[in-house]
Amino acid sequence: MSEAAGPGPLPTGAPFGPWERALAFRYLKARRKNGGIALIAWISFTAVTLAVAALIIIMSVMNGFRSEIVARMVGFNGHIYVQGPATGAETRDALISRIRAVPGVVQVVPVVQAQALVVGPGQVTGAIVRGLRPEDLRGTPIIARNVRSGSLNGFGQGEYGGDMVLAGSGMADRLGVRAGDSISVISPNGAATAFGSTPRRKSYTVGGVFTVGLTQYDAAYIYMPLEQAQLLFGRGDSVDLIEVNLDDADHIDALRPAIQAAAGPGAVITDWRDENHAFFNALQVERVAMRIILMIVVAIAMLNIISGLIMLVKNKGRDIAILRTIGASPAAVMRVFVMVGAAIGLSGAACGLTFGALFCIYIDPIQSFVEHVTGVSVFAPEAYFLPRLPARVEPGEVVLVLAWSILMSLVAAILPAWQASRLDPVEALRYE
Repeated sequence: MSEAAGPGPLPTGAPFGPWERALAFRYLKARRKNGGIALIAWISFTAVTLAVAALIIIMSVMNGFRSEIVARMVGFNGHIYVQGPATGAETRDALISRIRAVPGVVQVVPVVQAQALVVGPGQVTGAIVRGLRPEDLRGTPIIARNVRSGSLNGFGQGEYGGDMVLAGSGMADRLGVRAGDSISVISPNGAATAFGSTPRRKSYTVGGVFTVGLTQYDAAYIYMPLEQAQLLFGRGDSVDLIEVNLDDADHIDALRPAIQAAAGPGAVITDWRDENHAFFNALQVERVAMRIILMIVVAIAMLNIISGLIMLVKNKGRDIAILRTIGASPAAVMRVFVMVGAAIGLSGAACGLTFGALFCIYIDPIQSFVEHVTGVSVFAPEAYFLPRLPARVEPGEVVLVLAWSILMSLVAAILPAWQASRLDPVEALRYE
């Protein structure tokens, strides 16, 4: 008698009972010479593992990329911006007090922001100059905690705020300056003369060099005291905008009406999503498209299970016939082969999840090792605006991957299992 069936009546019990599980496991580990699919099972297992790991790794990297970009952009630029007549010198202090009184608002910062030309030792480059009050700059963690060289000591001290500025690391490297060196800032908004407007030019001392981790900011921005920026760009006592920082960037929609009411009807309210709408829409579309593509790859990997189970059903036709003759129902036979396919899919998904999570946890040393071996940079900061390859494993993504893998493994197993349940014992044993 075949290895699949023993003498005597078949034990009965609940669906997916002990004898069904034992038989599924026996089929799963049986070698080819005994009619098993051990080699095909290993190939299917490997394919599922690699597909799931790729899905976890790529989605985690994309999540990490988006999270890092959002955190740094929001930390650098603020959450909500107030512009319009209400920011004028006569009403600005009252406006700031009203907005600061809104629950959930942690910082209100008047800002002067303008483009300028910066001259260093033998180098000239464009820059965006931001004028902030000294206390506001020190209260901006992404700047105050990331001063690479020099310090904030002396910032805002002196007549009209003094002549000390902070430069981004990319800007300082391009100009060839360090903390303590001198640069000249040229403003296009100069004094009016009979021959037109003449640019203003003034020398400043680089008191510190900051690095926020986004090359588009590190290479373009200079911070100077608010009063000095108003003087250099001819703003008088006015500012260009007021930045509002919240205790949680996700609360923008809830707090925006209250801030609009506090700012008054003449104020124009925007937020960081409006300023970067196209960029984050592109990220979201790319994320959805990549998720769909990788889920299709997982589904294709699961199709290997179908071929393996079809071969198993063909090899075990005599065993299935004997099971049916001693009392096994078609549903019981179907459950046995569903468990074989599901075991391959679930074990592959579990190993793929483990491998993908470990890869994301140790992504920095892996990146360093690959770059050391190949001698090629696998993540160019100039192209991706980040100094390193980020990865963030989100529980929601993990649940989605596992649910999809379970669904695909069951779908892949159902057709061969249904074929096995419909096998006619008489036809199967006719030539035995």
